[in-house]
Amino acid sequence: MRIRHFAYVSLMALALAGCNDALDVTHTDLSKVKNKVEQPLPARILADMRTKGMDRNSPIMIRIFKEEGALEVWKAKTDNRFEKIADYKICAWSGRLGPKVKTGDRQAPEGFYNLTRANLNPNSKYYLAINTGFPNRYDAANGRTGSDLMIHGACSSSGCYSMTDEQVLEIYAFARDAFKGGQATVQLQAFPFRMTAENMFKHRLNQNYDFWKMLKVGYDNFEVTKRPPEVNVCEKKYVFNQQLAQGSSAFNPAGQCPAMSTPPALALALAAYNKTYAADFARAERKFDGMAWYDPTEAERKAVVAKQRKGRELAYAPTGTSLEAGRMVKVAELEEMMSKPAAPAANATAIAAATPASATAPAPNNATAVAAVVPANIPVPAQNPLAFAPEPPPQETAEATKKPFWKFWARN
Repeated sequence: MRIRHFAYVSLMALALAGCNDALDVTHTDLSKVKNKVEQPLPARILADMRTKGMDRNSPIMIRIFKEEGALEVWKAKTDNRFEKIADYKICAWSGRLGPKVKTGDRQAPEGFYNLTRANLNPNSKYYLAINTGFPNRYDAANGRTGSDLMIHGACSSSGCYSMTDEQVLEIYAFARDAFKGGQATVQLQAFPFRMTAENMFKHRLNQNYDFWKMLKVGYDNFEVTKRPPEVNVCEKKYVFNQQLAQGSSAFNPAGQCPAMSTPPALALALAAYNKTYAADFARAERKFDGMAWYDPTEAERKAVVAKQRKGRELAYAPTGTSLEAGRMVKVAELEEMMSKPAAPAANATAIAAATPASATAPAPNNATAVAAVVPANIPVPAQNPLAFAPEPPPQETAEATKKPFWKFWARN
């Protein structure tokens, strides 16, 4: 019994160890890495790829969830669907939930970003780095400013997503190998949280709620298809997997959206997905009646980590997660917090507008529920268009005119 108790205490200590000890650290001895740029992925990951039917150089996609401090790498299988191959705990990110808006706001980006070979920085002072590509077309159209926002090592962030050096060594290798395999652009999806019905209800009073509902459409497209969605921008908003009508003009980020439609098979799958989401949202409304989520500040997140690690030497300085430092509170209490000038929260108009009735948006994040509602006959192409598409021209305007790959919904 005493041995069992000791083992339990040891496991709890490891769980609370945070960024340095419990971040899925790869245990790579960096002092023995002779060429970090060409360092191969560990044998355990390569073996997992083979088990999952993935080629070493097949396309990847990166997903980030701020609230739980998670970065995931997804990789294409031989059936052209994507499956998660690795996940990491983000060591440090600054600011609060919500997108980056202007230079100096310390916010980390949220949205959909395209990474090319040029985004890889082998000479970063933070060990290795991958530029997120902020601002993208959506950010630029909405007047958002900022630059040099990275995924990098060193566990130090001011608007970036910072990992441990061991972690970024692997993430960099995933991207490098995918580019070597012919992938033109790696999609980065950065979300505030997993966009389940329950999470959407919890965050319904946040001033960024409408922005998050827009991101959720792209989130749902991926959950249904397990394929990175085709992303375009028009009328200063994201649109996903849209087929242009014959003779329609190209997408213009700040201009009127052209005539477009969702491919029928995808529309059918999303309709079923949304039906499940609506039921899940109704359950969340009953479960959390009169309650909403308080999003903690960066200082509050750091304080939780400091308390967990009191008296311990730290190799890194993690910022902690919003899940650890945040909490559900009564709506009246949250509105009082939000009314204070120092609290970057929603105004009274946004609060009034963000009612549960707005929950007719997309869908749950439950794998079992997804399997139950997604039609099995959604077609898949013989060749993944993300893997071997030609390199896009560097100009943003030229990228906006490239042909969409919505045709992967068509049967071959």
